[in-house]
Order: sequence, then C-alpha cells, then structure tokens
Amino acid sequence: MPAASSTPVVTRFAPSPTGYLHIGGARTALFNYLYAKGRGGKFLIRIEDTDRERSTDDAVKAIFDGLSWLELFADEEPVFQFARADRHRAVVDQLLETGHAYRDFLSAEETGALRDAAKAEGREFVSPWRDREPTVDDLAKPHTVRFRRPLDTAVVVEDAVQGPVRWETSALDDLVILRSDGAPTYNLAVVVDDHDMGVTHVIRGDDHLNNAARQSLIYDALGWRRPVFAHIPLIHGPDGAKLSKRHGAQAVHEYAEMGYLPEAMRNYLARLGWAHGDEELFSDEQARQWFDLDGVGKAPARLDFDKLAHVNAHWLRLAADDRLAKLTLDAHLVVGRPLREGDEARLQQAMPFVKDRAKTLTELADQTAFVLATRPLILDEKARALLSGETAGRIARLRNRLGLFQSWDVFALEVELKAFAEEEGVGFGKIGPPMRAALTGGLVSPDIARILSALGREEALGRLDDALQQTK
Repeated sequence: MPAASSTPVVTRFAPSPTGYLHIGGARTALFNYLYAKGRGGKFLIRIEDTDRERSTDDAVKAIFDGLSWLELFADEEPVFQFARADRHRAVVDQLLETGHAYRDFLSAEETGALRDAAKAEGREFVSPWRDREPTVDDLAKPHTVRFRRPLDTAVVVEDAVQGPVRWETSALDDLVILRSDGAPTYNLAVVVDDHDMGVTHVIRGDDHLNNAARQSLIYDALGWRRPVFAHIPLIHGPDGAKLSKRHGAQAVHEYAEMGYLPEAMRNYLARLGWAHGDEELFSDEQARQWFDLDGVGKAPARLDFDKLAHVNAHWLRLAADDRLAKLTLDAHLVVGRPLREGDEARLQQAMPFVKDRAKTLTELADQTAFVLATRPLILDEKARALLSGETAGRIARLRNRLGLFQSWDVFALEVELKAFAEEEGVGFGKIGPPMRAALTGGLVSPDIARILSALGREEALGRLDDALQQTK
C-alpha cells in the first residue's frame, strides 16, 4: 500500500559505483531532491556497492563529484550498502523462519538444466527445493536462499508515474535473495535499506519497474509498508534512440567540462521529462515549489543540446560577474592559455560587456581571449593593411579624442564613436574594422564600444598607441 500522506517525505538516490555519474542518474537524483525538498522532507544517498568486482573507489568519487557540482547534497551521511550485509542476512533469516523463503541446494549446472527444461515446456522454473525440507546433512552443503513467492495471485503496484501495473506471480520466479557465498542480492538489500532508511518514495528509472513487483512481495512478506513507487522514463538521444556515446556527452563531468553552469543543468534536467505548464526557465526555488510526480511524462525524454545551450545562456547572463570571471579563468587554464597576475580582475571588468554573447563558459573563454592579450599586440599583415594610409590618421584622431574622454561608460562611448564618424563624414564601417584590429589583434570580440569598456580606459588607449606605432 502507498505510504500515508502524513508521513514525512524521504527520498533517496541509490547509484551503483561502477562508473561515472550518468546524465540519467543525475536527473533521477534531481527529481528525488526536488520532490523531498518541496515537501519539507529529506533527500538521502545510498551507494549500492554490493557488486564488489565492478564497484570502485574512483567511481564512488565520480558520483559524489558529480552530485557536488550539481549541488545536490544529502541531508544525512551517505549509506554504503555493502557495509549493511549483516543486517540483510538477518532479514533473510527472518524470511526463512516465517516460511517466506527456502534454502535451495541445486548447483548452478542443475539450476540451468531445470530452467532450460521449464522453458522448453512453456512454464516457469520452480526449484524442487521449494517444497522439500532439508536434512541436517543438506544444511552442511553450499546453497542459496530463495524468496517463496505466493502462487496463483497477482501483485499490483500503484505507480505514481506509470499508473497501476499488474504482474501475475506465476510469471515470476522464486528470487535468489542470498547467494551461496553468503552475499545478499540486490532486490533483498534494496528493500531492507529503503525500509531502514525510512524511504517513503522510490523515484527511479523505469528500467527498474519489474523489480518493483519482486520488491513489493518482499515488503508484504515482512509486513512492512511499501513506499510509493514512481518509475520515470529513460532519456533518449535527439533521434529518439537510447542514449549512447554517438549522441555526445553522457556523464555529468563532461557537461561541466563543456562549460555548462550547474544551475542551468538543474533547470534543464528538471524540464527533461517533467513539465509545469509551459515554463522553460525557472529558479531552483520555483522548481522545488512546482515539482510533482503528476507532471512527469510516460514517454522517454529526448536530449536537446540546442535547448540546453539556450537555458545555459540564460543563466550565464544572470550569473554574478565575479563568479563568471573565476569560472572563465579556469576555462582559459584548461585550454592552456598563459595567464598573468590580475587576469581575473580584467575578466571581471569585461564580463558585463561579453557574457550576453556566450552560450557556455567555453565560448565565454574564447570571447574574452582579447581581454587577456598582452601588450603590445603584434599586428599581422591584414591588420596593418586596415591601419594604413588615411585610416591610420583617422584612428589617431579618434585615439586623441578618446584620450580627452573621461566617461568610459559603454553607452557614452557609443554616442562618442557615432559622433566622431559623423564628423569625419564616413560610415562606421571605415572605423570599426581598424579599431577592432588595433584593440584585439583580430580576436573574437564584441562591438567597439564594448571592447573599449571591457578593456578599460588605460589599456584601450595603450593598445591604440601600440598599433599606431607599428604603422609608422
């Protein structure tokens, strides 16, 4: 039965540490976080590390690094499933005592042969040990423990996303809940851990939907209240196929490296498979207030990199300039650009004039390279050609005029540049390109007034002096 509405909400994210934090896992974590936080509940993390051969410390670190970047922090210390094996085995003993489990002494080879025979006859495999009492000698032999499922009935899960889902127990097998080496299996451990952690809502990918049938039977056998199950569709690529390497980035750390902001990723992932009206751009606080399982769709969500870029551009524009300066400095370091003392301050000064042109931090680094260029900028042949003859004289006159100009406000500079062009009797096309060459050396940059403002008065005038000196 579903958890009572008066019960404080507790959700959990329970990844297996066998690799990086996948973008689908990140969205699952976010949905759990939003659902709990929007209801004054708790968000917990459990590392399901019972697969000792595949679980690694590096993968655990990658998971926590990804969650930390997304700023999805648990309200309690993380739980590690493997460390709870004794508790899991105690519950197995409880199920044996109540007759809801039995010991199976079949070898792997015998099980395989009987399973093949059952398949050939069109029936489900049932171990002969289901209704056989082991002897004292039998108990000394290696064996597994199986859950004794009820026969000739059905298990129904009232899924908060999928709706009612029904399975005939005759179509299920007697699940192994304890391996012959004494290791508890996944479905048993999950039930015990979720119960002990007080989890009220299990929100996870719909690839776990069939597990909900077996886990529900274990809950019922133990007399424990089932959590509310909510199985969300997986994320597909833009072409509708299952997300894979050919679609591009899959891991959370890859999105960080590509220059996306964590708040943009939270905004985008929240909207990926969930909707609140037509809202596309919303704050973390709005997401917490609005998120509900009723808004989760039943069809797989499609990753859309263009929409992600649009969302990221929005949050770049809203981000504080000092924070963006630090992040952009890091982006410059990643590509190996030489940096010098004071570059962070230069980037912060330039940020208001460049950040609305970029969609990612990587683009922002490219578009601020001109700010960090070291004087004197060496002009190439094309730049020298732009600053030759009559143009050099015009730029010299503009430089002198700007030298008398005290206000370095971008709007005032725009007016000043326009007035100068009118007085010279030329279109701005005769002024813009040579000024850009002199001020940036041809690097990617915004319009001239913004370049001047981004560089600051002394740096801009110095660059103009350097360029004019090279044209003599």
